[in-house]
Amino acid sequence: MRPWMLATLLTLALATPMHAHAAGQIESRQVQFRPGAHAATLEGHIRGDHTIDYVLRAHAGQHANISMASRNGAAYFNIIAPGETNVAFFNGSTSDNQYEGSLPKDGEYKIRVYLMRAAARRNETANFRLEMHIDAAQGAPVHAGTDAKVPGTNFHATGTIPCAMAAGQPAVQCKFGVTREGNGNASVSVTRPDGRERLIIFQGGKAITWNESQADRAPFRAEKSQDLNIVHIGPERYEIPDAVISGG
Repeated sequence: MRPWMLATLLTLALATPMHAHAAGQIESRQVQFRPGAHAATLEGHIRGDHTIDYVLRAHAGQHANISMASRNGAAYFNIIAPGETNVAFFNGSTSDNQYEGSLPKDGEYKIRVYLMRAAARRNETANFRLEMHIDAAQGAPVHAGTDAKVPGTNFHATGTIPCAMAAGQPAVQCKFGVTREGNGNASVSVTRPDGRERLIIFQGGKAITWNESQADRAPFRAEKSQDLNIVHIGPERYEIPDAVISGG
């Protein structure tokens, strides 16, 4: 066999399996609800390192309830926000495959279903059932109306937002209630995982302070990322969409 032919065959033998593996790792599937529907149930199957991204368009502030069930305890899903490639704002392996909260921005979300690395290496399989429910109101969390109060509360809206209690800690979901005064002025009451409350004050759509006390002082800092307010109170972090403040 001529040397150039041998070199070509060796190149193909090395390149073809690598390309097939990379192409098969993440499969993208578009999700569209039926006309008039706000929920969908999907069933699927993954094996080894095969991963599926269910791509769903939604709006900032919409309330989402997404859960997954599988007999394989190593099967999980993450949620990746629009504009991100691999960084997830929700990790099912730390939250029992159940997400409920307000979505942070407009665009296409990737709901990534996968097997944990050890299970993938063993080439395990998993059948799963993925349930998605997105609030019909675009840009608004669960509420009773822009000016009305949520029944039984003093809040104009309630729901959950991503929060973390320490630097570098994965975000979990914290319950919130918001009282709006109009013109971007609002008070957001957030319940931490330990049951303590943080009251974050907004003026003109910007977070300006919180209800610090003598016994619990901490530096306050707020920054903006498109339509998301990221509030830091000491090591704590709270992610509050503009829709929470404005009502959509």
